[in-house]
Amino acid sequence: MAFECWRGVVGIIKPTMRPGGLEDMIRMLPEGIGVLGLYNDIRRGTVEEFEKVMADYDANIARLADQKVDMIHPEGAPPFMVQGLKGEAKRIRAWERKYGIPVFTSGTNHIRAMKALKIRKFVGATYFPGGINDTFSRYFRDAGFEPLAMEGIDVKFDQVQNLSSHQVYAHVKRAFLKHPKADGIYMLGSGWQVLDVIDMLERDLGVPVVHPIPARVWEIQRRLHIFEPREGFGRLLATMPKG
Repeated sequence: MAFECWRGVVGIIKPTMRPGGLEDMIRMLPEGIGVLGLYNDIRRGTVEEFEKVMADYDANIARLADQKVDMIHPEGAPPFMVQGLKGEAKRIRAWERKYGIPVFTSGTNHIRAMKALKIRKFVGATYFPGGINDTFSRYFRDAGFEPLAMEGIDVKFDQVQNLSSHQVYAHVKRAFLKHPKADGIYMLGSGWQVLDVIDMLERDLGVPVVHPIPARVWEIQRRLHIFEPREGFGRLLATMPKG
């Protein structure tokens, strides 16, 4: 049996069991939008794990499609970015053909958000160390952007949520000041709890910030033909530009 909400229903697949991000998104969504949330169980944040978890995404996409949701959003940028832009697009097309329901990933959402904000050269910040950040940069270069940096913070994957927003602010600011010609900031991952510093970063550094939670709230609204700007989480959600 499929249930409905009066302004639409979005199916969400969280990549981890980490609490916080789904709750924040629901609080930021307008009234009348229903959310069905399912979870994968990524624990280590490794490339091998990201590749194996695709079977879980397939199963959860099918479960949400059976509920006749209006759209499906499999969250988690890294699992799809390691497949490359073309590999991700192929998987999205296959899901949409099979189930007849629109699907957007974190990566495609972030691409649309940056285009809506007219960002081309950006500084990226992640909570992943090492070479996987080069994979993230390549994903965006293939999409037509110029990532000037993709700087990871040194923290264990299962401890990301314990970073203070002030620590993350300092990390992002240091990265940005190395590349003052950047016209935007990109924060990969919704595991860190930093919604309170997005506006602060935009004011202090003078460029827009794309963060996954406001970005997905923006796209959900746009896809459901809803226009309810929200102040306090960056200019994307405050101005609701067309994507």
